[in-house]
Amino acid sequence: MKFTLLLLCVALSFGHTYSQPKYKNPKLSAEERTQDLVSRMTLEEKVGQLLCPLGWEMYEKQGNKVTQSKKFEDIVKERQIGMLWATFRADPWTQKTLENGLNPTQAAEAGNALQKYIIENTRLGIPIFLAEECPHGHMAIGTTVFPTAIGQAATWNPELLTKMSSTITKEARLQGSHIGYGPVLDLAREPRWSRTEETYGEDPVLIAHMGEAFVKGFGSGDLSKENSLISTLKHFVAYGVPEGGHNGNPNSVGMRDLKENYLPPFQAAVKAGALSVMTAYNSVDGIPCTSNEYLLKDILRKEWGFKGFTVSDLGSIEGLKGSHHVVETIQDAAILSANAGLDVDLGGNAFFLLIDAVKNNRIKESVIDDAVSHVLRLKFEMGLFENPYVDVKKAAGNVRNQEHINLARKVAQESITLLKNESNILPLNKNLKKVAVIGPNADNIYNQLGDYTAPQERNNIKTVLDGIKSKLNATQIEYVKGTAIRDTTNLEIEEAVAVAKRADVAIVVVGGSSARDFKTKYIDTGAAVASKDNISDMESGEGYDRASLDLMGKQLDLLKAVKATGTPIIVVYIEGRPLNMNWADENANALLTAWYPGQEGGNAIADILFGDYNPAGRLPISVPRSVGQLPVYYNKKNPKGHDYVEMSEAPLYPFGFGLSYTSFEYSNLNIRKVNNTSYVAEFTVTNAGNFDGDEVAQLYIRDEVASTVRPVKQLKHFARINLKKGESKKISFELSENDFTIIDQRMNRIVEPGKFTIMIGSSSEDIKLKDIINIENI
Repeated sequence: MKFTLLLLCVALSFGHTYSQPKYKNPKLSAEERTQDLVSRMTLEEKVGQLLCPLGWEMYEKQGNKVTQSKKFEDIVKERQIGMLWATFRADPWTQKTLENGLNPTQAAEAGNALQKYIIENTRLGIPIFLAEECPHGHMAIGTTVFPTAIGQAATWNPELLTKMSSTITKEARLQGSHIGYGPVLDLAREPRWSRTEETYGEDPVLIAHMGEAFVKGFGSGDLSKENSLISTLKHFVAYGVPEGGHNGNPNSVGMRDLKENYLPPFQAAVKAGALSVMTAYNSVDGIPCTSNEYLLKDILRKEWGFKGFTVSDLGSIEGLKGSHHVVETIQDAAILSANAGLDVDLGGNAFFLLIDAVKNNRIKESVIDDAVSHVLRLKFEMGLFENPYVDVKKAAGNVRNQEHINLARKVAQESITLLKNESNILPLNKNLKKVAVIGPNADNIYNQLGDYTAPQERNNIKTVLDGIKSKLNATQIEYVKGTAIRDTTNLEIEEAVAVAKRADVAIVVVGGSSARDFKTKYIDTGAAVASKDNISDMESGEGYDRASLDLMGKQLDLLKAVKATGTPIIVVYIEGRPLNMNWADENANALLTAWYPGQEGGNAIADILFGDYNPAGRLPISVPRSVGQLPVYYNKKNPKGHDYVEMSEAPLYPFGFGLSYTSFEYSNLNIRKVNNTSYVAEFTVTNAGNFDGDEVAQLYIRDEVASTVRPVKQLKHFARINLKKGESKKISFELSENDFTIIDQRMNRIVEPGKFTIMIGSSSEDIKLKDIINIENI
């Protein structure tokens, strides 16, 4: 009897062992666990993993207690969702404010509550992915707000960008996030386009380096790291050059241009470890990006070896019907995009219709299996099945701590670009008797933060006025707003003139804004809709495309009135796109652009104005003289442009340009051949001025004769270096085969023999050194 019981116990023991599903065994590979889990899933469960509905309605907040909402419970039951987007987001579109939104601790509690509910109330207990907007900080209350991407690019400092993105990652992960939307790798050659501020500018090489750096800070795709975040690259592809500047419009990009300029930044970021790619709203050569099989399968997966998942932009699947008119129904749109290689539906409504499509033999279930495998594999790699929760106590002290605040100031300092400094009026003396601080962007916290920013506590943001107050005594400062960005009522131009007359110098802060407010109308994607009935400051940000680049409202009148007082005038632009600076270029004593500099922007601007930091930002995008010049990017293809009847063909300020309080000299260029397609360019940079400072050395190449038309010049390498006054440093750039390649007439990437001019300088137009190398027959 005892023996029989023993056999029974052993049998039960073995039975228990074998009943443990493979997908729950952490000792197995992510691939094995994924295959096992997919084999156990129903069609409805598979499709559910591909749905990513909007997350901010999925929690309830009662006092300090946060739990899942009834809406979350219902959608889990009905659709068995695999992701949520923007759960912690707060802004006018979501109607989440400082009062009803989540602070970092509450966000961590909410994330844990959602995970606990879905794990305990679904058949297979699959954890949920929480995706968040993270382009210049996690878009949530109480987080650190860094400069927007156009300012990040102006640093020309990839190492600093990695520090910034790793900080964003830490803050997002502490609150329970797993996916960070960013970086935006769109090539911005149409500044009327509303989303220019979200990009790294006009050049594919600069964008690629910044994108790589950003992805590296997210963990380089190693999801086993404690603070790794899945990076979602946006927007695939050629979204930043829409016809007429209209957001989401088609473009006239050809296949060679696509391969030479628009795809390489994405390829570099995928190689760096990005595991998610978002499709763009636009079409390329008549094919919507959201249903473009060539892009999603041939390029992304077959050519680049991408192992992550693709995701639609919000509503872009529905846009195949409503915007592009390439299908008759939303189900047709879902089938078309899924067959093309799209994995996840941001919004979560179109792909839900794939269940019926499979059952009616309109799409193969194997297509669904492939897509769900791409998602589940990453959940296993991130360890979510073993560690789905976060430590709530860690969020409060580690989100927006002093170290992160200091870093935000550093990024802002390095991004600010000095464009004019007549008679070296800057830096200012702190012993000035009276300083007039004027302008709509001098003391407006949201106008300096940029789009995709949550509401923040007033004390967390330092405006230009705040920064100047930290440098001077209160008796030295007089402030008048003067005017709004767009509104022409409630003007204070006379008051501004009065304070300017009493001052030794006037600092006038103008520009634009992408600050959203509760009066602005929004379409379903969250993009703003301009309204004649409501004049907010907003003239930039998603949905706010411009017909001109002029300063709006009465800002130019304000500048002219202050100038007329005879008081020296320093103009600071806070902006999301290169606005018209013609008047300031001709009339201001000094001119700077700070882009949207983030929460520490005011302190950073004051640091530069008063000489506590030597500016070294460089333009990542050309500043045009007129919209009539557009497009006006530096690396246009031959032949070189000629002047217009009315004006020069050249931009007002060229790509790569920026001044310093010191001066730099270049010398001793030596180009050493390693092999036929590999060279080393060495040269010396000397700080010949009276201030310590940073220089951004830039190397450009021109292919003198090629079988396909080449750019007049193309950036290939750059380095931001710090030099003490009087110090010299030898700089070395390695030129590889990739630097000399072209896309030939048969669409092959090759190196052709011939002459290449190597140009080294401090901007695309300020070339200090040059030499010619000759590549012999390959």
